[in-house]
Amino acid sequence: MPDDNDDDARLLASARAGDTTALDALLERHQAQIFRFGMRMCRDPEDARDVLQETLLALARGVRDFRGESSISTWLYAVARSHCLKKRRRSKFAPDHEQSIEAARGEVESLLDPARTPEERVASGEVQAAVETAIGGLDPIYREVLVLRDVEGLSAPEVGKVLGIGVAAVKSRLHRARVALRAALAPRLGIPETGAPLNSTCPDVVTLLSRHLEGEIDAPTCAQVERHVEGCARCRDACESLRQTLALCRGTAPSIPVPPAVQAAVKSALRRQLAGGDRTPSHDD
Repeated sequence: MPDDNDDDARLLASARAGDTTALDALLERHQAQIFRFGMRMCRDPEDARDVLQETLLALARGVRDFRGESSISTWLYAVARSHCLKKRRRSKFAPDHEQSIEAARGEVESLLDPARTPEERVASGEVQAAVETAIGGLDPIYREVLVLRDVEGLSAPEVGKVLGIGVAAVKSRLHRARVALRAALAPRLGIPETGAPLNSTCPDVVTLLSRHLEGEIDAPTCAQVERHVEGCARCRDACESLRQTLALCRGTAPSIPVPPAVQAAVKSALRRQLAGGDRTPSHDD
């Protein structure tokens, strides 16, 4: 968001001039989002803490060399992702142990108490846990796109910069991720789903809605799909289920705060390493 970027720019300018208070504020400003990303991608608190520490250290070391070719937030996500990939290659959650989306569906079901109303599930934290479980069941290449776009709110071009891929590839992965996540969540969260068999004349409305949200559907096609949805309860419910799924994703963004112990450990590590004068240039392209 523009206001956030303006605040980052002011803090960055002060930090470059040697203002350690501004640098601390800049690091603190971004620590929660990087920790959330590390938790969702590494799925291990210790790994997420290490990712947070290394990412913030990269910013602290290279603050004077940051060229501003991307936002600080986008650059930090890219650095965090590189550390997540390294962790994942060595982690107990390596590919042969990754949870599948099918397994996540069963776990989502076990997390939810059928005796509770949807409102009670939200209040108890069941829904949040179910969403996190379903996101964790996505293949990592789809999970990272969905987390960055639909949870953290980056634009598709920004996601492309983080991942080093084109916008078309971002959107293709995003549509697959949204369809899979909706399939895992819809039957268990009270999201409308008629269960009626798909008519042979029905388009793939879930994917089409996802593409519409990304500006990929032209006006005539959009109008045609809207007419179909108005007369088809099954497709209308399918579209509503995707909208609710994405709303749940957006609602999880602040749900993983940085534990105070982790904040203290990371801050201590940063001070020790920076006090040693270890400084390397950054690369924000």
